[in-house]
Amino acid sequence: MRSNTEAMHDPRFFTLVQHAQSKMLDEQRRSGILSHKIEVNRVRLQFETTGDGSHVILLLPGALGSSRTDFTRQLSDFNKHDFTLIAMDPRGFGKSIPPERDWPLEFLQRDAEDAIELVKKLGIEKVSILGFSDGGNVAMIMAARYPEIVAKLVIWGANAYITEKDMEMYRSLQDIWSWSEKMRTPFMALYGEAYFKQCWEDWVNAYGAYVEKRNGDICKDDLENIRAKTLIIHGLKDPLVALEHPDYLHSHIRGSKLYIMPEGKHNLHIRYYREFNFLAEHFLKD
Repeated sequence: MRSNTEAMHDPRFFTLVQHAQSKMLDEQRRSGILSHKIEVNRVRLQFETTGDGSHVILLLPGALGSSRTDFTRQLSDFNKHDFTLIAMDPRGFGKSIPPERDWPLEFLQRDAEDAIELVKKLGIEKVSILGFSDGGNVAMIMAARYPEIVAKLVIWGANAYITEKDMEMYRSLQDIWSWSEKMRTPFMALYGEAYFKQCWEDWVNAYGAYVEKRNGDICKDDLENIRAKTLIIHGLKDPLVALEHPDYLHSHIRGSKLYIMPEGKHNLHIRYYREFNFLAEHFLKD
């Protein structure tokens, strides 16, 4: 196996990993998760791969998220015979530190460019995307800008715009000590209190900038340019994303499908991972 340093300079590395995995037993493929780093747009991004299927899926986490905080059950339980999963830590999150996270006005658009550059560097011609929350927003931007690369989308907890009411709710959660211990603990363990606190406060302010400087528009104009087949999943008990948002996406993404999970909350793919994985796998295989 090559070192991470060598992998950074060899776009064939991912292909070689896939070839090596194809020689493993089924049980080894199911349990094997490989971690890598690669230089993308002048930063080193952490990503993890598992599976050896021909259909490549990129997993994009939510705010402050990483492959291990957001996608443990997908990396462990998803169909790895038909799919290859790539879970990426965006710059400044997870193990893609340094650099520390910064917040230009169009930070989600920058994340989209990082993600598509990662796909290109790995030599992947077609990719589908599982995008959670902010990752769903990034996925929509990618699909609109690069329709020749993005084949299918599965998005949940995503929104193309943000309202003043949304911002009121975000600001009410800006103090991390107002979070439940269950929600706070993984981020505290990953980042420590100081970085987590600062990053989350900055995230809230960054969304405020979308409201103040872009009239709340995250990616509304991109929706009409999405050609990828799209499945929108929404948890009816999601406290962070109102039902108007998935309804809007469903109305404006051509040919999209909307699936409502009555008991689902924001992180429905974690709590109800079996149902989520089943839905995603069958949509992606269809």
